[in-house]
Amino acid sequence: MATREFGIRGLGAATVAGLGMAAGALIAMAAQRQTLASLRVRLEHLERAAHSQEHTNLANQQRLHWELLSKAIDDPELAEVLDLYEGTVSSKQRRQYIFANALYTNLLFYYRIGNLSRDEFFKHARGIFQSPIVREYWYATRQQRASISDTDEADLGLMVDELLRQLEDADSEEWWVVGEVPDAP
Repeated sequence: MATREFGIRGLGAATVAGLGMAAGALIAMAAQRQTLASLRVRLEHLERAAHSQEHTNLANQQRLHWELLSKAIDDPELAEVLDLYEGTVSSKQRRQYIFANALYTNLLFYYRIGNLSRDEFFKHARGIFQSPIVREYWYATRQQRASISDTDEADLGLMVDELLRQLEDADSEEWWVVGEVPDAP
């Protein structure tokens, strides 16, 4: 009989030990879950901060770009530095092209920071490129765009190239309905 009681007590002790281990494992898992949740929150905060810093950097670059272009527009001698166009352009054309560059770059910046969707970019570009001067600028800077690839800017440039082809081929005076936004690559 003593052996039976010992066996039952031994089984009870094993059960208690097993329950203790299970409880310990649950407590450890709960602590891990809490740590993971805390790390997830911190990572999300860091991602938001990085995104915000990226927007700040883009805004600063856009401001600097505009300041440089403004100086070139105001000073014909400085504008000559930017004369990277195909063919010969007059001083007046150069200033117009610099302004066209500022218009397009502003549109590109709005897209990059997320203020415009790809569809909205396309629609705004369709409006900007109604100007013959902006079209001339675009064609005069073709070689510069050919030097970039595998970027959003290159992709959007190709989209504008296709849009201009469609606008030139269109029989309609209703330019605002010409072309469809191609799918993103």
